[in-house]
Amino acid sequence: MNAADTSWILTATALVLLMTLPGLGLFYAGLVQAKNALSVLMHCIAIACMASILWFAIGYSIAFSDGTPYFGGLDKMFLSGIDRETLSGTLPESLFATFQMTFAIITPALMVGAFVERIKFGSVMLISALWLLIVYAPVTHWVWGGGWLAEMGVIDFAGGIVVHVTAGVSALVIAMMLGSRKGFPEKIMPPHAPWMVMVGASLLWVGWFGFNAGSAVAADQNAGMAMLVTHLSAATASIVWLVIEKIKYGKPSLVGLVTGTIAGLATITPASGSVGPLGGVILGLAGGVICYFAVDMVRHKMRIDDSLDVLAVHGVGGATGTLLVVFLAGFGDGGTGLGDVAIGSQFMVQLIGVVSVAIFSAVATAIIVTITKALIGLRVSDDEETEGLDFSHHGETAYRL
Repeated sequence: MNAADTSWILTATALVLLMTLPGLGLFYAGLVQAKNALSVLMHCIAIACMASILWFAIGYSIAFSDGTPYFGGLDKMFLSGIDRETLSGTLPESLFATFQMTFAIITPALMVGAFVERIKFGSVMLISALWLLIVYAPVTHWVWGGGWLAEMGVIDFAGGIVVHVTAGVSALVIAMMLGSRKGFPEKIMPPHAPWMVMVGASLLWVGWFGFNAGSAVAADQNAGMAMLVTHLSAATASIVWLVIEKIKYGKPSLVGLVTGTIAGLATITPASGSVGPLGGVILGLAGGVICYFAVDMVRHKMRIDDSLDVLAVHGVGGATGTLLVVFLAGFGDGGTGLGDVAIGSQFMVQLIGVVSVAIFSAVATAIIVTITKALIGLRVSDDEETEGLDFSHHGETAYRL
């Protein structure tokens, strides 16, 4: 065991949990109508609790124990064999399992943004539980657990494929199968609390240092560079979104700026262990522009009510960073380069990773949603949607006037 590595990953683990609790919860809650704010917070914290138990029971074993190239074994169910002395690299394996648990928490929670204000609470829980075990844990094994994509040499330092492509594509499928909110897109209310969105986004930004720099799984130079490029990408994409809104509408919005922040963070995630500072700025620029127009395409061209832009920001951002890393890894100081691998060859590996995971996520999610609909239904009643999910489903309200 290395004490410095252990100290840093203890900190990083807390930072990644901060991303969901309360970062993502506040970010999403501020974006919905006031009558649905508590329901979004409930989704995030309930998913966090459920995912933790499932990760302990079987998820970690599927993802990180030996098995086939496509599915981990079950010998670490209920964290069997992990005691105080067990190591994973230079870390206590108990810590490594907890660090990875925080990723398993935030990934299904990201999907909440696609179906807010109109879905049954029980449906959220069942879909998230099945999705964690059927989609997230196997894909984690493919990329980080020694599976078939790892054997191909795919580059995904902190989750462009594992987290953002899986969640983004799956979120779109759920939104399509659930249907749009009443009045979409013409009569959808604006965010009820932009200040809350900014606070949530700020917590996500800080927590993302644990997400990306923590993925070095060591207190070393890679962690330091990952932290730097993560910050630069987020800052760049935020300014890009601000400028686009100023040009297009004449007024830059706070919600728009922090949406750009999240786009920049998602885009740098897979590349944060490979690029240098200049690469981080370029990825922030690319992520800001591409994700902005992806939001417009999904919402207005495709007319899909992915309510809080999970595909456009997370899915598209993660895929963009995963593909562009091959061109930027050796660009400027601080990048790792690709070694002896040709850019064209590595690009094909990255493309296979993105496309295969996107297809798998879409098909598996469609099956999960179909099963959930048959068992307990998906959508709240019209009256419940009008009243708001806070009171109709949880008997509480976010604000008492």
